[in-house]
Amino acid sequence: MHGGIFATLLDSAAGCAVQSTLPQGVAYTSLDLTVKFLRRITLDTGTVRAIGTVVSKGRQTALAQAQLVDGSDRLFAHATSSCMLFPVPPSQG
Repeated sequence: MHGGIFATLLDSAAGCAVQSTLPQGVAYTSLDLTVKFLRRITLDTGTVRAIGTVVSKGRQTALAQAQLVDGSDRLFAHATSSCMLFPVPPSQG
């Protein structure tokens, strides 16, 4: 399977971890994503899980990491992501 699929999963897991720490009215966007593929993932690998955690969070940026693991918790890929934090203007509706 193409590595871009797994990079997307890792980016989403890292971003969701950051989003879960933000108050209402604050959003994030990814600034960068560094991915390391450690093992190949095939159909025979079975189900994989993406696990995201926040490493550090400040007022304007956050650093998160994510891992792709299988059912036996074997690590297949690892990523780090820097995220920019910004206020979301109230809706005019």
